[in-house]
Amino acid sequence: MARLFGTDGVRGLANKDITAELAVDLAVAAAHVLAERGEFSGHRPRAILGRDTRVSGEFLGAAVAAGLASAGVDVLDVGVLPTPGIAFLTADTDADLGVVISASHNAMPDNGIKFFARGGHKLDDAVEESIEAQLGEQWDRPTGAAVGTIVPSAHLAQSYVDHVVSAARAFAGHEAPLAGVSIVVDAAHGAASVVGPAALEAAGATTITINASPDGLNINSGVGSTHLESLQAAVAEHGADLGVAFDGDADRCLAVDHTGSVVNGDQIMGLLALAMQQAGTLYHHTLVATVMSNLGLHRAMKAAGIDIVESAVGDRYVLEAMRIGGFTLGGEQSGHIIMSEYATTGDGVLTALLLGAQVRAGGELRAQCAGIETLPQVLINVPGTDRSRVHSDAELGEAVAEVRATLGDAGRVLLRASGTEPLVRVMVEATSEDEARKHAEALAAVVADRLAL
Repeated sequence: MARLFGTDGVRGLANKDITAELAVDLAVAAAHVLAERGEFSGHRPRAILGRDTRVSGEFLGAAVAAGLASAGVDVLDVGVLPTPGIAFLTADTDADLGVVISASHNAMPDNGIKFFARGGHKLDDAVEESIEAQLGEQWDRPTGAAVGTIVPSAHLAQSYVDHVVSAARAFAGHEAPLAGVSIVVDAAHGAASVVGPAALEAAGATTITINASPDGLNINSGVGSTHLESLQAAVAEHGADLGVAFDGDADRCLAVDHTGSVVNGDQIMGLLALAMQQAGTLYHHTLVATVMSNLGLHRAMKAAGIDIVESAVGDRYVLEAMRIGGFTLGGEQSGHIIMSEYATTGDGVLTALLLGAQVRAGGELRAQCAGIETLPQVLINVPGTDRSRVHSDAELGEAVAEVRATLGDAGRVLLRASGTEPLVRVMVEATSEDEARKHAEALAAVVADRLAL
């Protein structure tokens, strides 16, 4: 049986895969598992609950709240708020549990349920497995005063806004770290539609907000961090200093400079790493990035005396590597940027604030990113393959070695097995698009031949 929890909680088609019944059962199981592990320490437990703007989030949120309350957990329902806001509030209110109803950058029909432990940290795999194992088990139901309460708590969103603005002030060493900076904000009709612009303005920026009219159906629909075209056009139209784009739950942020050129997650990480290195806050002169980060980032960091620790793809693996090494900055190409001094997860609103602060302090974003080049990268998915043999097939290994020898230090090859499908991803970086594509297609053909099911 496939594992219910993925790398970012439980996710699928709302009301088919992710049902109200499942939401209730997950909430109850989570409450029981955490109680058994001593997370509640004998006191009456409390949970923070929030969601993004999907129409299905309303009934799924109600179901999670019902499940938690039926298990004796008091619920503070903050309504629509970014995922990092729920993580922050879980820690800030000393809650025992945080729950987010969101499918992040996925299309509107999907939804998901993600849990945070005390302190706002993602649950360990072992805890998720225990929750999954307890689904549907019989249990003693509390009655009377022992059942939990559900309290609407939208006012707590302001605490999150205050927190990220305070973090930007500390990072920049200035009370108005974005003063004089004009920013176009693409909220993806998602969870940051209100708090994103509010935080940027509180830090001194002038904002032009687009795609911030959620109707329950339009989240991520041709907008946000996965569709930057409208942001690029708006930056040009308004002559803004930069543009920032969130995804549906605002745990990621991508940007465009004043010319409308895209600034990807690798460039954002590199820019912040350089700033933190100069400020003396980049622990052990190290940045954590996934194996998918571009070779151009590696070169730029090496030139600046910054090491890169590589993790598997997924922000939970970035977080794990950061936690093990005590590192202060990590992230992904997709715009999940994690600064452990201020957040326990990727935070798009915080990232936008820090980018704005960098523009105020150092001038045009384009010039600041000039030294962090992006080598052409070609990614080919090869379906219908035995992903378990991707690193053990001898002939495939020889083909990969030949391409690596040909590219030398001027390129990179990566083969990754999908975690959920019979599919292998072939990624090649080179100094030109044509060369990268030539080698990627050649390796994809070998993968298809050698690993065919």
